[in-house]
Order: sequence, then C-alpha cells, then structure tokens
Amino acid sequence: MHIDLRDSDVPRLEGDVAVIGAGAAGLTLARRLIEGGRSVLLLESGGLDYEAATADLNRGFTQGQDYYPLEDSRLRFLGGTTAIWGGRVAELDPIDFEKRDWVPHSGWPFGPEVVAPYYREARRLLDLPDDWPEPAPSLLDRLDPGVITHQDWLIDPKFDRFGHAAQRALFEHPRLTLVTHATVREIVVAADGGSITRLDVTTPEGKATQVVAHDFVLAAGGLENPRLLLASRSVMPAGIGNDHDLVGRFFMEHPHGRGGHVVAPAGTAWKLIQAFQKHQAGSFEKAALVRPAERLQRAERILNSALAVAVRPAAGGRQPVLTSAYLAAKHRFEPTRRGRAAWRAYKSAGRALRRAVGPLMWWLRAQRQGNELALVLRAEQAPNPDSRVTLHETERDATGLPRIVLDWRLSPLDTRSAAALVGAFGEEIGRAGLGRIEEAAWLSDPSQSWVSDALVSIHPLGGYHHMGTTRMATEPRHGVADGFGRVHGLPNLWIAGSSLFPTGGWANPTLTILALALRQADRLLGRP
Repeated sequence: MHIDLRDSDVPRLEGDVAVIGAGAAGLTLARRLIEGGRSVLLLESGGLDYEAATADLNRGFTQGQDYYPLEDSRLRFLGGTTAIWGGRVAELDPIDFEKRDWVPHSGWPFGPEVVAPYYREARRLLDLPDDWPEPAPSLLDRLDPGVITHQDWLIDPKFDRFGHAAQRALFEHPRLTLVTHATVREIVVAADGGSITRLDVTTPEGKATQVVAHDFVLAAGGLENPRLLLASRSVMPAGIGNDHDLVGRFFMEHPHGRGGHVVAPAGTAWKLIQAFQKHQAGSFEKAALVRPAERLQRAERILNSALAVAVRPAAGGRQPVLTSAYLAAKHRFEPTRRGRAAWRAYKSAGRALRRAVGPLMWWLRAQRQGNELALVLRAEQAPNPDSRVTLHETERDATGLPRIVLDWRLSPLDTRSAAALVGAFGEEIGRAGLGRIEEAAWLSDPSQSWVSDALVSIHPLGGYHHMGTTRMATEPRHGVADGFGRVHGLPNLWIAGSSLFPTGGWANPTLTILALALRQADRLLGRP
C-alpha cells in the first residue's frame, strides 16, 4: 500500500517495524523483514521522483575542507542517491575491519568473516557473481603484490535499481506500507528514556501523523541520521544516543585527488590505459584499480586507498569541450526522471563506445598536448572526531528541523598515506620498466592539506560517501550503536547505512551497506 501524506489524513500508523528512509539500506531491510513475516512501515521524506521543494530540506552549511553544496550531496526521494549511483561495487579488505594502532579510533566490532556471507547475498541483489572474479591478466601482474595489489571494481549493470519501477513488487506486498512525503520531525523517547515510543511525522505543509511500531530503524543516510538523532531532544536534551557526544562526529568521505602522472612511452601508455579501462565481463563491467598491499600499509603505517591511471587534462589545463558540456548540463538539469534518463543515455553511450573502440580513443587523447596519464586517487580518510555534523543554531527547514552544519576535516595521515601509495606505485612501475611517475607537489609538502582537482574527476571532492557519523562500537563510550546497529541503551532503535562505519576503508560503501542491512534484518527477525 502507498500513502502520500500530503494527500491523506491518517492520524496514526502502526506496524511491526518502522523504517525511516527508502534508499538502498531501507529498501533492503524492508524486503528482508516482510519476507520474514513482519509488517513494515517504510517512511520516505520525498516522493516517487525528484522535487525541488523537497530537495531544499537537504540544504545546510559547510565549513572546513571544501565540499559539495549539501542540497546536491544526496537525493531525497524513493531510492535515494542510488538513483544516480555510478554502480561501483567493492568489498572492504580484512585490514579495514582491524583496530590499527597507527589509525586512531579504528576497529570494527566484528571481523570480515561475519559479513562475508552477507556480501555474497548483497552481490546477488545487484546481479553480480557470488564469488569475486580474478582480475584479467595485464601488465599490472608485473607489480610486486606484497607492495601494490591490483583488483577490479565491479560495475552494477542496472540503472535506477532501487527506484519505484524496479521495486514495484515490494511496494505491492500486503505487509508493506510505503508512506511518501513523510519527514520524521522527532524520534520520541519514552519518559524513562528506555525505549522509543513513536515517530512524529510531518509534511512541509503541516500535515502530520504518528507512527507506532515495535522497532524503529533509522536509514536516512550519513548526514540525516545524525541530524534526526540530534534534533530529537524532547526527552534527551543532547539528542538521542549522544550521552558521550559522539553523534555526528567522525564524518568520513573518500577524498578524491590527483596524485601526479605517469610518464611512459606510447606503447606502454597504450597498455596502461588498456589495463585500467572499464571492460565488459559477461553481464557486467569491471574496472581495475591498485591499492597499497597490507604489508605496505603495516610497514609504512598508512591508510588503505584506491588509485587508477586515467587520461585527463594536465594539472592547470582545461576540460575537453564535451566534458565541459556534460558537466554544464549535469548542473543545469534537475535529477528528475527525465534528467536521469538523459544521464543514463550518456552512460549507455559511453559503454557502447568502450565496447566499440576499447582504449583507442583514450590512447589517442593521451598523445595530444595538454593531456596526461593522471593518477586518480580515491582515498581512505582516517576517523577524525573533529570532522562532524552539527545542528545550526537558528536556521530551520520547512518542516521545522534544524539545518545541519558539515565541518569536514582531513588529517596529515590522509595526505601522508596518499603520498606513500603514489611513491610505492612509482617505484613499482619503474622497477617493472613501465615508466616513471612525476608526483603531485602537494603530496610532498608537509604543510599542505588535501588538494582536490576539478580536472581529474567529474566528482573532484569526494565520492558522495557520507560515513561514520553514528559509528558502531562494542561500548557506548566509543560509538553510538552496537555491532548490529542498535543504539546503545535503546533496545528498539536501530541505525542502518554507512553512518555506522567505524572506518571507511578503500571501497565504495554501497555493497557493505547492503550486507549490513541484510545482517541487521536477520537480527530483527531473531535469526542466529
């Protein structure tokens, strides 16, 4: 059943589980729960498609490291930001779960063996193979795997996988009630502070309802999850789960940057482009990347990160005309169904071109003056308690919720780790006779903070990956939620999504979000 709260008068809704947020985490949870016999109320602040007025609820303020406008950094409608997700899929490495003594505040409350079976299930949700395929043979095999490892991202082959059309069977299930234009104004705590009693829900126009359930799951993303916990202050003045001032802290992204460029003969350049080019592998695509091997991370005491070689305009140069036109169109058109269709058409055309010409187009472009084989960094960020989300003291959105302030802060370890990865990769390609690297100057300047470059990626600042703001930990003094995502001290309030991540690791978070949602749903269903 679907209820649009703008057009309905429903003073009270009841179900077994209320899920706040209909993005990848919320939808995955909802499906698992109804399959297990639970009735689910799925609350989505937006509608079935993009609306500018609803998007304005995302608006906020940024300080610290430059970041995207917050109203553009996530999508508030059915399916969430996955509606424009690029589809990169990867698993965290075993070391990403460890407490690393050189990474303060690191360590997950469980190891990789716990999430491994859920990773396999999550891949099936994305129509990807159960087992991670081995990388195709390439000149990257010449690198010492004890220093630099190489593997592939898998690319989800389906656009808008979590949108309304793709999820229709879920929304028609008799045990699921989808409520759109339903913004949770407050998570209401019992007077004794021991449980959640209801959700107060509203529309910007003032229509309201109350939602009552046995369990409540907050799955609204890494910015909205802490926002709602901090804003729910009628019983707990500091906000829910915030006894130790941890809600909103440890905001992490995967910062992007240019690590320098490769200088290599034309023949070697061709092979490098070929090695890193996206290519078809059955029903899905793959794309190669390199990372610091676990041995190197331990020896150099650095973070885990991803690095790829791609043809880009040289630092300080100019964007190609077609890329500039695409970026201009991207910023001009809203991500409505029609706008997303145009984006999908662009992406599909790119796939078709890659199949037709392989790396030839990029190799030819690399020969032109003004282009280079750039090192594209997608880095892990160390957990930093001063990198955080807080509430603005006076500014509120149309529903009355305080707007957020994002203070994104990186640390010297982030830059040093990127420099070590670039340096090790340079040594390895030199040893293998594949050319040499000219390192970006900012990596060797100890006084320099992280430097982004608009010419190296269409997402130059980061991956739109909002992580860490309601982190998991076994003890309340170290985290907001336990290892299953249940808020410490509140047995019927759960959190889903990448805001739970204690560390971000190197991998894009979507697959891990899905895996944790499946595991959490099993816990809610009482499964071992």
